[in-house]
Amino acid sequence: MNTRLLATLCLLALPGLAPAMTVQIPDPPRWTNLPLQTQAPIALLADLGAGQILFARDADKRLLPASMTKAMTALVAFDLIENGKLDEAAVVTIRPETANRWAGKGATLNLRPGEQVRIGDLLMGTTTVSANDAAVALAEAASGSVDGFVAQMNARALVLGMKGSHFANPNGMPDGGATYVTANDLVRLATALIKDHPALYARYFGKKTMVWHGARMISHDPFAGVLPGADGIKSGHTREAGFNFLGAVARDGRRLVVVIGGAPSEPARAAAAMALAEWGYSAWRSAAFLPAGTVVGAARVQGGNQRTVPLVVPHAYALALPRGQQPSVTGRVIYTGPLSAPFEGGRQVGRLEISVPGQPVHSLPLVAGNAVSPAGPIDRIVNALLGLFA
Repeated sequence: MNTRLLATLCLLALPGLAPAMTVQIPDPPRWTNLPLQTQAPIALLADLGAGQILFARDADKRLLPASMTKAMTALVAFDLIENGKLDEAAVVTIRPETANRWAGKGATLNLRPGEQVRIGDLLMGTTTVSANDAAVALAEAASGSVDGFVAQMNARALVLGMKGSHFANPNGMPDGGATYVTANDLVRLATALIKDHPALYARYFGKKTMVWHGARMISHDPFAGVLPGADGIKSGHTREAGFNFLGAVARDGRRLVVVIGGAPSEPARAAAAMALAEWGYSAWRSAAFLPAGTVVGAARVQGGNQRTVPLVVPHAYALALPRGQQPSVTGRVIYTGPLSAPFEGGRQVGRLEISVPGQPVHSLPLVAGNAVSPAGPIDRIVNALLGLFA
């Protein structure tokens, strides 16, 4: 089959926005607090509802995640729980080797050899206290071994498209650089946590404290209990990594995700993350854009019982716009085709590139609006005849 890239231009109008015209569009708002800006060598702000990146610095540069690694540990555990392969209420016995190896190393639940612990407590210790021993014990309980669990972490990263990331352990402790991520990949991870497992995410993330063995243990999350609407996700720090943070906020119907990498201190990390999140709400507004199920084009099909299939937006999307601006919006449908039948409806087969003057281009997934079956004898004859006049 000759595969080629087909691109169709389409104009998309937002309700209430002015028609396209030749005007000077002001620059998008800037993150103008330069002292905070320079203290975050890696920084990113994403609007999940719009699928847009509002601010990025070195978003594809590798960084050492430190305990942000535990966000992927939690995601794999959530997957196993949802699939019935891991029970939050199950009680496991802490291996002496695990307790002894991680005793006193960084944040810890001080797990004791032979101690009986619920999976849910290990998970809460991982997400809230950032306990290194809890993350390892959770991995062992979930997969039988740390190596087996790490393999699942990397498999999940591959599915999410985290091409710039790799995991070598479940807790983020220094490993000579074998574990690394990018800010863009962390947004993909955050999206999966929030959208794939909303109930588990709400149960285990965004907590300021955890009571364990009668003691109140405090999270290092700079958002928890401080920033309105904040509900996660994970801080991280080692001498090699600096001070990192993957944060999430839901406010006024908008969901923002913040990544800070390599800040020089804990206060600098908190200040930079706070400033960037607040800027996302104060300088940007949300406009209704594409309802779920919107058909934005059609793709050619080869070898199917129909010659084209509608390209559909799978979820509702808003559009993040700088406050005070009403720009026109241009969309471009892109897919590699013709698509080869058969395939199921709902499968991602293309993307919609969105262009707003003065902003980076971003893309939204497009799925097949219906299933396409293999062509039958009559379909093949009709397709061949139609092909003569195409």
